[in-house]
Amino acid sequence: MKKILIIFLISFIFFISKSYAKNELYEKIDLFGEVLENIKKEYVDEVDQSEIMESAINGVLQSLDPYSAYMSPELFKEMQTDTRGEFGGLGIEIGMEAGVVKVISPIDDTPAAQAGIKAGDYIVKIGKEQVQGKSLLEAVKLMRGPVGTSINLTVRRKNVKKPLEFKIVRKIIEIQSVSSEILGKNKNLGYIRLKSFNENSDKQFLKTVKKFEKDMKIKGYLLDLRNNPGGLLNQAINITDFFLNDGEIVSTKGRKISETRKFFARRGDEIGGKPIVVLINNGSASASEIFAGALKDHKRAIILGENSYGKGSVQSIIPLKNGGGMRLTISKYYLPSGKSISEVGVTPDIYVEEDNSDFQINSEKDNQLNYAIRLLTS
Repeated sequence: MKKILIIFLISFIFFISKSYAKNELYEKIDLFGEVLENIKKEYVDEVDQSEIMESAINGVLQSLDPYSAYMSPELFKEMQTDTRGEFGGLGIEIGMEAGVVKVISPIDDTPAAQAGIKAGDYIVKIGKEQVQGKSLLEAVKLMRGPVGTSINLTVRRKNVKKPLEFKIVRKIIEIQSVSSEILGKNKNLGYIRLKSFNENSDKQFLKTVKKFEKDMKIKGYLLDLRNNPGGLLNQAINITDFFLNDGEIVSTKGRKISETRKFFARRGDEIGGKPIVVLINNGSASASEIFAGALKDHKRAIILGENSYGKGSVQSIIPLKNGGGMRLTISKYYLPSGKSISEVGVTPDIYVEEDNSDFQINSEKDNQLNYAIRLLTS
């Protein structure tokens, strides 16, 4: 009897708390309707209620994290349309931070990088449009346009008092993700710059490694992931696997069981255990952080440079009934150590501040690269 009474009380409390939560939610919905009605009646200018509703929806999503966002039917359709050959981009990966558009990374050899945009810049104006209050996808839309046309970006940069303005000409962005060189006084260091993790990066990367390995004089490797904004998860896993014999590479955790997975390395180190230095900076994000973090946790490489960006989440595109869509974070990445990358990033083993070099491998001013070379040849 006592046991039945306890079960009844637990069920009753659960029912009451659930009902209270529902009532509280309905109260908030009523409150929102009241606010909307007052705006309609009293606001100094006439407003489009449809636009206000879309802004409210987007505000809900952006309050979750910097990467969740609402797409209107027009924007959703545009994002799905293949515009290759008609529309160009600037070559920057962007995110949101406290309602402001932030440059995660300019991509090498693209208009933005060539113009002088830096990782960590805050975009405050696109053309004549103020960015504050706009969604991430609205900002992307403003930056896109016909190939050959130009756009002015006004940015705020850390430790620079006045805003900076850049005129950038749009181009079709085609990224050759892997470039390489033999470095060192004795020409015995394999340098590989990985600019992104796209569909063919693993094939290009492995081809380069095998080419270096034919030369038995190679003593160690410099893997440069600075300003690499990331890309495909499977590419990050495949390329990390080239240097590990076993162990976990990364895991994803979400509310759904299907979004909770672990990925492991297969036997076989493509360079036979030779030393590795991985270069990262504030523009190294997402897949770059998986790669650097896994090699760090397995003590397979020395990570050198600055703290990485801290984008450790997976987004899914969900179509909506009105023809629009929403981008929603569904899971997060975790390193083999169990640490989350989100908002924390990967901390280098050796901190070396960036000297604003353009990452040209023949640049004597690239103090991070020169430090890495000395580290491998000492």
